[in-house]
Parts: sequence; C-alpha cells; structure tokens
Amino acid sequence: MNFSSKLIEDAVHEFSKLPGVGKRTALRFVLHLMKQNIKEVEQFGNAFIKLRSDIRYCEKCHNVSDKILCDVCANPNRDHTTICVVEDIRDFIAIENTQQFRGSYHILGGIISPMDGIGPSNLNIETLIKKAAAGEVKEVIMALSTTMEGDTTNFYIYKRLKEFNLTISTIARGISIGDELVYADEITLGRSIINRTLYENSLLFK
Repeated sequence: MNFSSKLIEDAVHEFSKLPGVGKRTALRFVLHLMKQNIKEVEQFGNAFIKLRSDIRYCEKCHNVSDKILCDVCANPNRDHTTICVVEDIRDFIAIENTQQFRGSYHILGGIISPMDGIGPSNLNIETLIKKAAAGEVKEVIMALSTTMEGDTTNFYIYKRLKEFNLTISTIARGISIGDELVYADEITLGRSIINRTLYENSLLFK
C-alpha cells in the first residue's frame, strides 16, 4: 500500500498493530481521525496514554482497576466467600453482563499453556491459594474456557485447593467443549453459572 504522506503511513502502521486490524481498516481509522478537530484527536490519544500510565490492578482479585480495590471487591453487598476464577478481564465482563453472579472474582491473567511457555508460576494462582488457606472462601467456581488449556488449569487449581474445606465447582457445560468463555452468549453463560456442578463430578478420572 502506497501512501502520499509519511505521517499517514506511520499512523496506519501503528493502528495495524491492533488485533484484527488490517492495513485497509487502519487507513479508514486514520482518515476518520484526520476529519476530526484537533481537540477530539488529542482526547482520543490522551485516553490511551492515561490508560497505560495510570491503570492498576486490584490487590485482592487482580482485576484492572482505577483504585487499590476494584468496584466488585470494594462492594460490601457482594458475596466475598464465593469466588469465580476467570482467565482475564474479558471473561469477567462476560460473566458480569449476565447479571447472574453476585460473588467476587479472581483473575488468573492467563491459563496454563506449556506450548506458549506459560506455567502456574506465571499466573495469579498463589494468591488464590492464600485466600483459601486463610479460610476466607466457601466456594471456588472454575469458570475457564472449555479448551485443553482451560481444563488443564482447572485441574491444577483443583489439586491445589482440594485439601481445604471448601466447595470447588465448575460452570455447567452449556458452553460447548472447545469454546472460549468470552464468545458465549449471555443467556447460556448465565445459566452455566447458576447450574454449576461440583468440579469433582466433571472429572473423567478421579
């Protein structure tokens, strides 16, 4: 793709680094921004600069937050003895949008994937174990994608938690095997949370 301006070329190059954005889409974004007034473009750019420089993570659940505690962890009306374990913020948002879960969360920051060099030590697992060991938790809901990596992570956490006096459950398999949680529709996902089952009952080999 040939450009008449190095400035446009550089802007297109930066936009095309985003997931799912090709050169043509990136060019459309750039041309749109060129039509906006300079103040709007500055607000657009500053929003991302501020996001990157000021964002922090909840010290309790590892969710992204503007404060020390995220809104869920700081809410006294949530059930903090029930923890839903999810892979990342996308899955947190997906479950919150169902409006079927009133507990709290624990964001792992990924799932175990040896092929990608991601092991248990790369995830936020130890802080979950500490919560369980402290007796703060009555139930842990495993809400990871039903992929091989998700199931591997579920099993690893289950093995670490089963010595504690708590219930370990998993979302019902209304989510198709091999599906990622973030792509499930809200009704199916909501029912999967409500109809969760004991994790031990989902194991092929016990």
